[in-house]
Order: sequence, then C-alpha cells, then structure tokens
Amino acid sequence: MKEPKRYYSLVENKESDSADLYIFGDISTYGQWLEDDPDRSAYNIVNELKAVTVSNINVHINSYGGDVSEGLAIYNTLRSSGKNVTTICDGFACSAASVVFMAGSKRVMSPASLLMVHNAWTWAMGNSEELRKQADDLETITQASVEAYKLSANISEDEIKELMDKETWILPEDAKAYGFATDIAEEDDGDEPKQSAFGMIMNKLLEPTSQIGVLEATDLIDSDEIAGKVAERIIAELQKEEKAQASTDEYGWGAFFNH
Repeated sequence: MKEPKRYYSLVENKESDSADLYIFGDISTYGQWLEDDPDRSAYNIVNELKAVTVSNINVHINSYGGDVSEGLAIYNTLRSSGKNVTTICDGFACSAASVVFMAGSKRVMSPASLLMVHNAWTWAMGNSEELRKQADDLETITQASVEAYKLSANISEDEIKELMDKETWILPEDAKAYGFATDIAEEDDGDEPKQSAFGMIMNKLLEPTSQIGVLEATDLIDSDEIAGKVAERIIAELQKEEKAQASTDEYGWGAFFNH
C-alpha cells in the first residue's frame, strides 16, 4: 500500500538550540482515525512539541488551514511552550493556519506570501431550533480565533471581524500594518541559504518514503541535489527509529494504548 504523505515535520537541532516545525498541508483531526493516513492530526504535533528541549522553535507554514480545534491546539501549545517562537509564512497561511501563525512572538511573511482570515463554517442539518443553535455556536467558535488575532493586531476587534466576514486575503505589507505580522523577510542576499532550498528539503521529507530513492547527479543540481540528499539522511534515521520501536512491539498494540 502506498505510504501516506505527512503534512508536517519537526526537526530538532540541539547544536543550534532550535527546532524547525514545517506545516505544509491541511490541519485536520480526521487523519488520526484513518488507517491510510495516521499522521494527519495535530495530536502528533502537540506531543512532539511538548517533547522539544531546545529554546527556539521556528514554525514554517504553507497551509490552507483546516479544523479550528486543531489550529487552536497548536497555537496554544506554542504560546504556552516557554520557547522563543518564530512563525514564518512561506506561502499561504489560511484559516486555522493563520491562527497558528499568530503564535509567534516574531511573525515573518515571505515577500510572496498571503494570509487569509474568515469565519468558522460547518455543514448543518436539523430543525429550525437546531440550525439557530448551530449559527450561535459558530459565532462562539469564531470568537476564539478573533481572540488570537487580537493579541497581536493593531486594529480593533470590529475591524478584525470585518476582515473575517469578507474572507480577506492579506498581503505582507497589509499584514504588517494590521499587526498580524512583525516582519517581512528580505530577499536572499547571498549570505544565507536560499529559502527555496529549505522548502525543497521539506517537500522531500513530506513525500511518501516509497518514492524517495538515490538521486542521480543528472536529475538535480545545486540546491535540489543538496535538499534531496539531506532529506534521505533524515528519513534513514527516522526509519531506523521506527524499526527499533517495531521490534519491541510486534503486534502494534503499544501505539494504540499510547493514544
């Protein structure tokens, strides 16, 4: 069976006293109950974040969002972690992902990136009273996201709600003006590794491992080649850990009871 594509990866580097969390997909509760996609849940991110021992966490985001509850769980875990949290919008930070973006004391948007904010929504059915209650509940759920935005925003609560009512896409300059972002990343000046190289590494990490093989020199060059080889090394280490755990839990019940 084809292995699932994870939507996040957390890499800890004790030498630099930092950890990099990459959220590159939909934030969803449903994955933890699906046999073919067991890692698509914030449950795993929260547990891994709680185990981080370094002082600094960098959160790279490229996500359309997902479940409000999951986004709030990640947001609150980051906020209460006691770490120096920097969030970076590498592409899109939409909906619940924009709430996660608010968790950083430093919130950086790439020059070509976007935030999107909107009200919570759901599917509903039932009688008139049940539908009225559902509408009231949605307003309460939306307010939790409003509170997260308010902690950083330079604009009023009414202005935040107006942006959400209109399902607003927000450019970096406007995000900074509103207080949603603190910084806009400068263009690569040649002194730092290119952001695209980091993105390539994470794309390789998030691919199904069955699709990752030894890269030929003619396939990729420069940052592509570096990204692929770094990803292979990290994946190899992760596979060693998984095999070691599997050898001590032949039937897989350990993972079940740990949840």
